[in-house]
Amino acid sequence: MTLSTPLARNWWWGFIPYIALSIIHVVTLALSVDDVAGPTKLWLMPLLIVAVLWGGRGTAWGTPYTLLFLALAFSWLGDGAGTFFPYLDDELPAMLLCFGVAHLIYIALFWRYLAITRVPRWAAIYAVWWIVLVVYLWPYLGGLAFAVAAYGLVLGGTAVLSTRCHPAIAWGGAFFLTSDTILAFTIFAPKALPPGVGDLVMLTYTMGQGLIAAGVIIATHRPRSTASVRHDNPQSDTIDS
Repeated sequence: MTLSTPLARNWWWGFIPYIALSIIHVVTLALSVDDVAGPTKLWLMPLLIVAVLWGGRGTAWGTPYTLLFLALAFSWLGDGAGTFFPYLDDELPAMLLCFGVAHLIYIALFWRYLAITRVPRWAAIYAVWWIVLVVYLWPYLGGLAFAVAAYGLVLGGTAVLSTRCHPAIAWGGAFFLTSDTILAFTIFAPKALPPGVGDLVMLTYTMGQGLIAAGVIIATHRPRSTASVRHDNPQSDTIDS
């Protein structure tokens, strides 16, 4: 029994504004054109939501899209933490909280609704990533050490579970984790980064979010048979759409 509708040929057109604005934001950020980089950052996630609405048409609204929009919404709050929470002396905790919630939502989405296979063996590299990150940053973290280590598990969990989904989602998870990794060094150990590497935070972030969104659209349109449901996860091959 088919659980989804065919993907329209022009489904990707909705991503054109997002890609264009991402390029503008990344370039102006690298050139320190703050008057452009600041506002464009706040429009990234709204444009990505528009792209999902365009690409997802033809599929009934269901849990996967609800979770995706929630993840993008919390990511948007994280992007604009300084704007949305101006009463805070330090925007970093609010930003990390919003992105932490977004990652937890992605974990639920990948694990419960979009998984099509088991976690591949190569995904063990994410466990190595977490160990190396924590060990290297530990001396710089002070009282935040255990909190950062726990946060790292959430980030790594998103990347690991993304490997069970469509390849676009897996690549998105990898780029998103790359962005978070560079950001962690930028915050806690900036001197450990070569010059210019910090500019890659938003480049890898926009790529990661875009690929995840595109992967969700593809996954929810691809014909999926109830006969292919994994024995180890009864909901892994079903889409509530």
